[in-house]
Amino acid sequence: MAKRPIQIGSMKGDGAIHGAPTRIFEDLYHFLVTTSWPALIGLIAAAFTLANLLFATGYYLDQGIENAHSGSFADMFFFSVQTMATIGYGKMEPVTLFSNILVSIEALTGLLALALMTGLVFSKFSRPTARVRFSRKVVIGPRDGANSLMIRAANLRANRIVEADMHVVLARQEVTVEGDTIRRLYDLPMTRSRSAMFALSWTAVHPISTGSPLFGQTRESLANCAAEIIVSIIGLDETFSQTVHARHTYELDEIVWGARFADVLVLHPDGSRSVDYTRFDDVEMLTSVK
Repeated sequence: MAKRPIQIGSMKGDGAIHGAPTRIFEDLYHFLVTTSWPALIGLIAAAFTLANLLFATGYYLDQGIENAHSGSFADMFFFSVQTMATIGYGKMEPVTLFSNILVSIEALTGLLALALMTGLVFSKFSRPTARVRFSRKVVIGPRDGANSLMIRAANLRANRIVEADMHVVLARQEVTVEGDTIRRLYDLPMTRSRSAMFALSWTAVHPISTGSPLFGQTRESLANCAAEIIVSIIGLDETFSQTVHARHTYELDEIVWGARFADVLVLHPDGSRSVDYTRFDDVEMLTSVK
């Protein structure tokens, strides 16, 4: 069976993009949903402050706010905050036509901003995520009489991921007949790539047979082609009935040759099972490898 490449690209780990135009505002929603919570809260606070500064400048130039101290920009700023947040303490109020128009515009802006921020925060908070832990190392050693690549993963949540599917590829750098350096991805078929109920630990096994892209490879040959092993898991969250996924990339120094994973499953007297995560990353070296 010939080794067939499934993709051509220039990926290294998560991949870095250089030279492409950066246009955040063309995909602002995706940027805000995927950014971290501290960054999102900081951006919202910055936008809120900037908007109030702009409206406060308009009130300050007009001086049309009753009971505000003359020439006090701080009063104008806090009046703008009260207007945008629809608080309305009743101590300060607009008295000129321009200030009333500005208050109307700011009130509408505040309502729209509140609706947008509510939707954005809810979308970010309700995003389905998988708490899947991958072992720090992958091992190559004997399994069922054949030299195999073994990858360990665990579901850290109390619920289950149903119909979980694991996809493993080998990424390596190659030179074409024309002399171009490219990066190709090769499928690594697993003995069991699907789990009907991913609840505890899952050790996926890829037999290194004659049809495997890893057949005949050594640490040195993989180092020469900057090889990586990319693992992805996708399945259905049992609680929310939504698709979740997890991905991990193993570099060459994270592949342990001639080893096996330590046993982490614990069988209790009542017949129940649990996972001992203190040994999850433990690897046992084999004295003799076939």
